Formats: sequence, C-alpha cells, structure tokens
Amino acid sequence: MSKDIFLTNSFGNKKEKFTPIDKKKIGMYVCGPTVYDDPHIGNARPLVIFDILFKILKLKFKDSSVKYVRNITDVDDKIITSSKEKNISISELTKKITNNFHQDCKYLFCEKPTHEPKATENIDLMIKMILDLISKGFAYEKNSHVYFEVKQFKDYGKLSNKQLDDLLAGSRVEVSDNKKNPADFVLWKPSQKDEPFWSSPWGNGRPGWHLECSVMSKKFLDNEFDIHGGGRDLIFPHHENEIAQSRCANETKSFAKYWIHNGFITMSNEKMSKSQGNILKISSFKNKMSGQVLRLALINAHYRQPLDWNDQLINNCQSTLDKWYSVYTKVDKMNLITDDILEPLLDDLNTPRYIAKLHELYTNAVNGNKSDIQLFNQACNLIGLLLEDKNKWSSYKKANLKISENEIIQRINERNKARKNNNFELADKIRNELFENGILIEDKDDTTSWKYK
Repeated sequence: MSKDIFLTNSFGNKKEKFTPIDKKKIGMYVCGPTVYDDPHIGNARPLVIFDILFKILKLKFKDSSVKYVRNITDVDDKIITSSKEKNISISELTKKITNNFHQDCKYLFCEKPTHEPKATENIDLMIKMILDLISKGFAYEKNSHVYFEVKQFKDYGKLSNKQLDDLLAGSRVEVSDNKKNPADFVLWKPSQKDEPFWSSPWGNGRPGWHLECSVMSKKFLDNEFDIHGGGRDLIFPHHENEIAQSRCANETKSFAKYWIHNGFITMSNEKMSKSQGNILKISSFKNKMSGQVLRLALINAHYRQPLDWNDQLINNCQSTLDKWYSVYTKVDKMNLITDDILEPLLDDLNTPRYIAKLHELYTNAVNGNKSDIQLFNQACNLIGLLLEDKNKWSSYKKANLKISENEIIQRINERNKARKNNNFELADKIRNELFENGILIEDKDDTTSWKYK
C-alpha cells in the first residue's frame, strides 16, 4: 500500500499528511471514560472513530508497530458525587461502570486498545511529575493544593488558537484564593474525610484530572508521540492543560504531533449531554438491535462534523445492513483491500464516502463472483461491520417481533386462502400487516415464503 494517510490536525486546524515520528513505533492516546455513569451515544462516537483509525494504522504500518492507549479515569469529583447519590462505595461504582463500559465496547465491535491504564494505578508517577513541575518553576503549592502556573508557559492557548482571556471568558474556571491567577489549574488537591486519598508531600489528597492523561501517555508512549484524540469538548481546558504540563515537565518542544477531535452528537440540534436531559445510553439499545446498527449510524457523518441522532438514521442503517447481509460470507484475511478501496478513509477518515464505496461494492457483489463477495465483506469488516453471522443478525429481529412464528404461518395460510378466493383486498391487507410487524413475504409459483425484513 502506497497512498498516504491525511488527518485534520486541530493544532493549526488543517489537513496534514500523517508522518509518524517512528513508523515502527506509532503511538495513539485517546482520552477514555470517567467511570461515574454508564456510557451514552455521545461517548460511543470517539470509541468507534478511533477504533477505525487504529485499524487503518495497523493495516498501513503492521499490527506490531501501532500502540493504542486509552485510559480509565477512576478517581474524580464526579465519581465521588455519583457514589454518594447511588449510596455505594467508590470502588464498587468504578468496578461496575468500568465493566459496563467494556461490555459496551464489545457490543459496538471495538477492538481492545493495546493498553488501558487506570488513574489509580499511576498515582506515584503523578506525584513525581508534580515534583518535577515545582522544581522547574512551573507549579506552586498553597494550603495543600498544587497548581500549574499558566503564565509560565508561553504557548498556552495554541491548540485552541485563542488568547488566555478569551479562553477563560467561555469556560467554567474554578475560583480559589489559593491561586495566583484564575487560569491556573490544579495538579493536586486535599481530600475530605470521606473521600479517597493518597499520601503525598503536600498531605493526603488526589490528583487533578488533567495530570492523569499526561502521566499515562508518557508511561506508555514516551514524552512525544504521534496522535492524541478525543471529543472536541476536550480541546479546552483538558488538552490545552495536558500540553502545558507535559511539555514543561518533559522539557520538549511538542507533546502529541497530531491532535484529532470528533464533533458532537446532537438531538434536534442540541448537544447530547446529561445537563440537557437528552442522554441515550448505549445499554438501552442492546436488546433491540445489533451494535453494528449503532456503529454504522455513528459514522454516517464525517467525524469532525456534528451528527444528529434520530429514528430515521437508525432505520436507514438497519435497512442498509439488512441488504448487505444478503451477501454475507465469513472472511479470515484482508488480502483484497487496496488503496483504491481505502482512499476515502485515508483522506481524513471520510466515512460517508467510504459508505458510498461500500454500496458500490455491494452492487458488484450481488451481480458478481465469489471474489466480489469476498472483497465486499472484507471492506465491511475493516470498519467493524458484517462481523456477526446471519443467524446472529436475524436473532435481533426475532427477539423484537410482536408476532410469533405460528402466527406468521397462520396469517400466510389465511392470505393464501383469500388469494384462492380472489379476495385480493384481504390478501394485500395481511401482507401489509406482516410487513408492519417486520416480516417480508414472497410468492413464487404456488409457494409463499417469509423472512425478517
């Protein structure tokens, strides 16, 4: 494969050719969940987007050359609040939500990352980085709090391409008398009596959220690496703060070379969020449809653009996959995938254009030979589709039917009797009723067959 990968780098906001720092050691870090509540559809979008990027990088540079790190934040104010609301221990909550998160990833057909570190497993390294920042004059301690002093880092704001005053005006900033400047952000803070804590030079406390990702990315990917990803809501303050503390602690000119951010999911053009009250949890879809339907829906818009979530989108994706499953076959390798097939994905993960390419390959598969069918299935597998066999795919429909198989056969017999008596109005009515219940019938010669639509 010779064609290059191009990605839109949020740092500079332009599309760039992807040139790894070392093509034998490609590193990608993506901000994972804060495990205080079950993941929702908005959380699912980066899971799927960066899973596809992971697959493409491995296809282009070999599996062993690509390292994908996605963290678990298991200590945070939101976790403490949620455990109190649910009246369960923090460890019980984080274990439960982490398990649910893994089940959701599996449901969405996302591969496991190479490493999935937890914040609580790396507290010692966080304390070490804080000590480095203090010794180098970038952080200060007051009243058992440690803050990063933003004005000491001259490149602050370059990722979001804004001046500090503009950034502060549009964000919620913690107000504290302990700070030298309102923009300074916390690296360590004391814990209250009923909160989790670790001993440190500044007393019993816990790390700031931003620090966690800097430490875990350094641990697995070194001081500088290729790709840092996440939702666009993380650009400021989270990713801006990561850059500041990492570059200052590690004394580097860069942190991540490429910053990739996905757009929001909306409902009626409102961002999906807990505060808006329009959350759809991934788990709520599990008994209704295959995770492949959600996966296809999540890539229907370009990853940088907003995606409006609605019933029509889901129905269209369900119908598309129904059609594509008509030529399903199991494949064991990706030997037929060429750069011509890959081209839309290599061009800044253009999944809508790749889906259009899949429709073309499907037409070829329907009218073509075994090789055409293999190619179509490989092209679908590449982005995590057509990974269940036909029986499993059909089982979702069967589980959601409002009509039993005995009733289906009974209604077909009634329809055949109506047709024999030239009562075509009744025959059409029965056909339509079956269709509305998810059943397609087909008349051939003197036989009527049925299938799930």
